[in-house]
Amino acid sequence: MKKQIVLTTAISLLLHYSFAQSTDTLKEVIPFDGQDQTWQNGSDRRTESVLQTKYFTGSFMFDGNYNYSFNNPIDNTVVGSTAMARHNEMEIMFLGIGGDFNYKNARGRVMMQLGNRSIIIPRNDYSPYRGQYQLNNALRFMSEAYAGYHFTIGNVPVNVDAGLFMSYIGLNSYYQVENWEYQASFTSDNTPWFFNGMRIQIFPNSKLKIEPWIINGWQSYGKFNSMPGFGANITWCPNENVKLLTNDYYGTDAAMIPDRKRFHSDNSFLVRYYSNKEAKGISQAAFSLTGDLGFETGGGVNGFYNSDTAKGPAQYFLSGMIYNRIWFCKNKFALTIGGGLMTNPGRYLVLYPTGDASPLPSATDPTKTEGTHPFSANPGDQFRGWDCSTNFDWMPNQSLTVRLEFVHRYASVPYFAGHGGVTSPTGYTTTPIPAGWAPDLVQSENRLIFAILFRL
Repeated sequence: MKKQIVLTTAISLLLHYSFAQSTDTLKEVIPFDGQDQTWQNGSDRRTESVLQTKYFTGSFMFDGNYNYSFNNPIDNTVVGSTAMARHNEMEIMFLGIGGDFNYKNARGRVMMQLGNRSIIIPRNDYSPYRGQYQLNNALRFMSEAYAGYHFTIGNVPVNVDAGLFMSYIGLNSYYQVENWEYQASFTSDNTPWFFNGMRIQIFPNSKLKIEPWIINGWQSYGKFNSMPGFGANITWCPNENVKLLTNDYYGTDAAMIPDRKRFHSDNSFLVRYYSNKEAKGISQAAFSLTGDLGFETGGGVNGFYNSDTAKGPAQYFLSGMIYNRIWFCKNKFALTIGGGLMTNPGRYLVLYPTGDASPLPSATDPTKTEGTHPFSANPGDQFRGWDCSTNFDWMPNQSLTVRLEFVHRYASVPYFAGHGGVTSPTGYTTTPIPAGWAPDLVQSENRLIFAILFRL
């Protein structure tokens, strides 16, 4: 409760100051007016939409990839990623169709999604197991769906929306066409991709956005307990070459453990340190730096502290990632290099391995997992990982990106799919699992990714 009061007070003071600054002109504030944000990691790189009409702006996105793991799992299954699902196959990860509607300040947006991401993203939400109705099936084919109203208070624009939103935590966008890298670092891939609830967007001046949330929970269609999730985004762009943002969250997101509270803070700093878009050599250069800190307390875990054994082992999340991108030939080509690291005792944010490697919940203790599966997620279980990647992009126009990427990932415990796979001795789900067989998990993987990304 104290954290909620501090967060609310901070937002109120910032609003008071910002509203006072916005009265210099009677014209309605235009968010980030005149700023070029097409270079930013996690942002739309288009300068215009060709599907724009008076009341509707359409959107179409395609995300397809071929990726090869040098572990060569026999079941062609990728473990520990929300960007990819299949090894050594051409796959359609995301096909999005929808757009934005507006009429006399009423507004709405819907983006339907097909492809493998409509399976692997909802897989990480366990809230539908509470009660009846299959929320993950009912909503999985929507990446965004919300409606609301645009207000003007003085000259300050305010949007109030309710529905299904993309998450901002972790910097990377839900849509790969907006990201500098294809396989996200642990910071982004292990934090939420969507929220379900209500948000308020406030633009006190043209350089600042304040966005409180009241949502069902951390990447959840429903609620794990009776308490909703609370959070806020603050984004400040003092000019078009700098972006500073923070996302903060507080909620109860452990099933049947209402005493366990989660806090998470995600913070990013982006700088474009060179820009000459007409140059035939280097035309742009930028970097993004992200750092996350989070923890869970109560219900048998004790945040950052191991000293008080009566309260349980430490359970926290620390991570960081940094990427540098250089554009060439009038922004037709780009080279990106970067990576990150993560530590997550208790594994409460680690993406569970798939198939027969996924941990089983205990039948008698909701705070633990059990069984013979090779991966567990119990309080005190350690997990550390790091990754690095580099890619080369060809962007002949604002709608198409062709990407070739190499990724190396490492974990402190067996986690990624080895050659034996995670499905069965043959790799097929139709093969009975014999006694003594176990999924093959290894500590590292090297992966080559070829992706085609299109947006209109």
